[in-house]
Amino acid sequence: MVKLANRSRTPAPPASGLRSMTAFASAAGAAEGQEWAWEIRAVNGKGLDLRLRLPEIEGLEAEVRAAVAQAAARGNIQLSLKVTAQSGTERLDLSMPALGAALSALREVEETARAHGLTLAPCRATDLLALRGVVAQGGGEGADPAALKAAVLAGLGNVLGDFVAMRAAEGLQLCGVIAAQLDRISDLTEQAAEVAEARRPETAAALSAALARVMENAPGADAPRVAQELALLAVKADVTEEIDRLRAHLAAARALLAESAPVGRKFEFLTQEFVREANTLCSKSGSTALTTIGLDLKHVIDQMREQIQNVE
Repeated sequence: MVKLANRSRTPAPPASGLRSMTAFASAAGAAEGQEWAWEIRAVNGKGLDLRLRLPEIEGLEAEVRAAVAQAAARGNIQLSLKVTAQSGTERLDLSMPALGAALSALREVEETARAHGLTLAPCRATDLLALRGVVAQGGGEGADPAALKAAVLAGLGNVLGDFVAMRAAEGLQLCGVIAAQLDRISDLTEQAAEVAEARRPETAAALSAALARVMENAPGADAPRVAQELALLAVKADVTEEIDRLRAHLAAARALLAESAPVGRKFEFLTQEFVREANTLCSKSGSTALTTIGLDLKHVIDQMREQIQNVE
């Protein structure tokens, strides 16, 4: 007869498909005169690092690893199972070979002590029973290992269901935070585009003034060549490409939020691209207003990167 503490269920993923890597869940039950308790906890990790603490049940570890691999793609996960005898079914199993070995060792110790003129205190039965391997605690008679294994695996399904549900719930919260940060990045990108467009006449005027100064101070200079060099400098200072790439990254990030598969690694890479464009925007700004926007962009992107480190 198998008792389960929780009902099995399959958690529904969040609408965004985003899942957090942090979670905790537990489940307990009883079967075959044994009580069992699962506990699982997880924190952020670059890959899937699974650490198990399981009792000796034949074939259990392989099935546990397969089940966890289906439930989680990333994270440092610790999973433990404790199995103890149910109250009222405990017994002490005496190991005669271990007891015989202990008595033989005791005899040798006493004989050696006498040979050295020493008298040892008498050994009590409780001293022998306390030795490792002499006695073992077991459950009720006739426990079926296969039935016990089936029971704990059913319990594993429960605890993994709660585990995935918690990751999904936290992922839904993360999705809202990241979506708001993407909106802020979008606003700043459009502000940068407006500032860059507004300064075009100023840039053209500065280019003409620079050309006039060069020709005035270097009468023999080749005017078309000087104009060409100044134009190249103006092109290098243009931030149109950075703004276009930021817009493309925003579209890609919003598409990732809608995916159902784990997207943490992709998001981490995309965040690096956001950082690169924001840094280039600052280095090419040429104006206080554009630099301020670039610094605000870097701040929001850094905040978003911290959140994405929690995404599976």
